[in-house]
Amino acid sequence: MAAVGTKGTIKPCSNFNAADDVQKLRKAMKGAGTDEDAIIDVIANRTLAQRQQINIAYKSTVGKDLEDDLKSELTGHFEQAVVGLMTPITLYDVHELKKAMKGAGTDEGCLIEILASRSAEEIRNINVTYRLKYSKSLEDDICSDTSFMFQRVLVSLAAGGRDQSDRVDESLAKQDAKELYEAGEKKWGTDEVKFLTILCTRNRKHLLKVFEEYKKISKKDLEASIKSEMSGSLEDALLAVVKCVKNRSAYFAERLYKSMKGLGTDDNTLIRVMVSRCEIDLLEIRSEFKKMYGKSLHSFIKGDTSGDYRKLLLKLCGGED
Repeated sequence: MAAVGTKGTIKPCSNFNAADDVQKLRKAMKGAGTDEDAIIDVIANRTLAQRQQINIAYKSTVGKDLEDDLKSELTGHFEQAVVGLMTPITLYDVHELKKAMKGAGTDEGCLIEILASRSAEEIRNINVTYRLKYSKSLEDDICSDTSFMFQRVLVSLAAGGRDQSDRVDESLAKQDAKELYEAGEKKWGTDEVKFLTILCTRNRKHLLKVFEEYKKISKKDLEASIKSEMSGSLEDALLAVVKCVKNRSAYFAERLYKSMKGLGTDDNTLIRVMVSRCEIDLLEIRSEFKKMYGKSLHSFIKGDTSGDYRKLLLKLCGGED
C-alpha cells in the first residue's frame, strides 16, 4: 500500500471511526434514492488505509461487501472513481492493466503510464498480485496483446529490474550517451534495442547524467531524437520513460491535460491518475499542471466533467490553485 505523503491531497481523517462511517454509508444507500454527497464526504475524506478499515467494518456489521453495494447504487464514471478509491493501490494497478488488455483493442497509453511510472518495488508487487488474481503472469498477457519492439519495452519495464542505486558512473554515462546517439541520430535506421537497454535498466540519477551528456553530443534533447527516430506506441513508451525520469509529476500533469483537452474526455485516464496519485503526489502534479498550462487542474476538471463525478474529482483535486 502506498504511504500517505505530504505531497498528496488526501490526508488521514483525524477523528476517524470506521463504525460511524459504515452507518453514514448505510444511510446514504438505504431506501429509494442514494445520497451521493454523503458517499463523497466519507470516501474522499479518508485515506486508502482508512477506507480498508471501513471495508472490513462494513462486512462485519452488514454481512455484505461494501464495493458490491456501491456498485449497485452508483453508475457511470462516478461509480468507476468511487470503486477505484476503495481498491488497494497495487490491486487497482493490476485491474487497470488487465482492463487495458481485455477485449478487441488495447489501451497502450494505460500500459505505458503504469509500467513507466511505477518504482521497481511497485512493479514487483504488481507482478505478484497479477499472477494471484488472474493465474497468469503479466508478462504473458503483455506478450499475447502487443508485438515487436513495443512489446519488448513493456516486458523490460514489467520485469522491474531497474537499478535502484543512486550511483552515477560518469564514464559510463558518456558511453551511454554516445551509444544512444550512434543508435539513433548518427545512423540510417535506429537500433531500438540500445534505447531499451539503457532507458529501462539504468538508475534515475545516472540517466539524468546520460541526458545531459546526450545533449552535448547531439545538440538536442533525447526526447526530440526519440520523436524523430521512432513512431507509434514505441515512441510513446520511450518518451514516457524519459519524462518520468526527468519529472514524474510533470508527466502525470501532461496525462491529465491530454485526457481533458479537445472535444471528448478520456475519463479512464482522468480517473486512473486522480485515484492513483491523490495520496502520493497530486499536490506536485497540480503545481506542474498550473506551470505547464497556465490554468489550474481544478478549473480544467470543473469545465470538463459534471454532476457527482465532478464533485468527487474536485474533492480529490483538493484546491483551486
